[in-house]
Order: sequence, then structure tokens, then C-alpha cells
Amino acid sequence: MTTLIAGGTFPAGSRLPPERQLAESLGVGRSAVREALAALEILGLVTVRPGSGTYIRDSTSELLPTTLSWGLMLSAEHTAQLSEVRSALEVRAAVLAARRVSDDDLKNLRGHLEAMEANTGDLHTFIEADAAFHLQLAAAAGNEVMGDLLQTVRSLLRVWVERGLRSTDQALTACREHRAVYEALAAGDEAAAGAAMDVHMRTAGDRVEHAGESPAEDG
Repeated sequence: MTTLIAGGTFPAGSRLPPERQLAESLGVGRSAVREALAALEILGLVTVRPGSGTYIRDSTSELLPTTLSWGLMLSAEHTAQLSEVRSALEVRAAVLAARRVSDDDLKNLRGHLEAMEANTGDLHTFIEADAAFHLQLAAAAGNEVMGDLLQTVRSLLRVWVERGLRSTDQALTACREHRAVYEALAAGDEAAAGAAMDVHMRTAGDRVEHAGESPAEDG
């Protein structure tokens, strides 16, 4: 989307199409569009007007160098460093979520986990459920700033995460790791939740690190 903005497809001040239309035109899921829009808002490229829509900010040209620098990072060795940032945030979010998680949070997390377990052979659907699990966990942590940072980092890494998930076996491993996180949250065990998320982040980080060696189709 940053390429489209920089190229003038969406000029300054224009209103972006609805989520569904963007998802169809970009060939991605709606959750991916939501994550991207959240990242763009945090980066200052768009502004959300309740009841009206999402608009390109008039001053986007001033912010493009920053956005492009992120793009360069994701295509170079700094991807691993961004993965480390994500890992630190996810582990801390898991610890906080174990302390603050509500019954509704657990119900939603369980639903996303079951969706993952039911779709290990459908990687597109699996990835959508995986993302939803992590977003729900971030919400359960009860720290809005941390949630925004996590959503931004996940958005920036999304392509690499999807390329790294290539097989049913990898999806099954991810399911086991997510279930360990869920069970720790349900037990209110902060140490176990952090440890389980750390294990998952190490596995996910390895996949991201090797994603560029032989890219698979996204989703």
C-alpha cells in the first residue's frame, strides 16, 4: 500500500476504498488490510475519520522517506532485528495477558486457536486465524500502546511471516505452540505464558529468517 501511495494511486487527501475492496484488489485477507491500515495510521500516512472513512494525509510526502526506510529494512538483514523487537513485545504481552485476561478474552482466543487447528491444510485461513489470536492476546494484555506497536511490527513483517509458513507440519507446530500459550493464559501462569510465547517466537523467527531463501506463495 505504501507503494500505491508513493506512486500516486491514492493521492493526498483522497479517501481509501472500503476494506473489502482493498482486500480484493490487493489479493489479501481483510485482516491483512486492517493491520496495514493501522500501521499506516501509526506512521502518519493516513487518518481515520469516524463515520467517514480512511483518508491519505496531505503531508504524506514528508513521511515517505521513513516509510521507504522500513521497506529497505524488511528486504535486508534488519528483518531479523525487527523479529527480535516483535519477540520482546509478544513475550511481554503474554505475561501481561496471563495477569489480566478475561473470560471473554479466553473464549475468543480459544475460538481463534480452534480455527487454526481446523485449517492446518489451508494456510491462508490458518494465517488469518493466527493473526487474530495474536491481536486478541495483545488486547488481553490491556496495554493499548503495546498493542499498537505489536500491530505495526506484525504488519511490517507479515509478508515474511507468510512466506516462512510453507507446510502443514509447520502449521501443526505453530498450533502446539499457540495451545501452550493459551493453556498458560487460562491458568493465569505469567511465567509459563512468557516461556511458551518465547518458544513460539524463536520458531517463528527462524521461519522469517529463512523465508527469503526460497519464497513460497503468500498465504
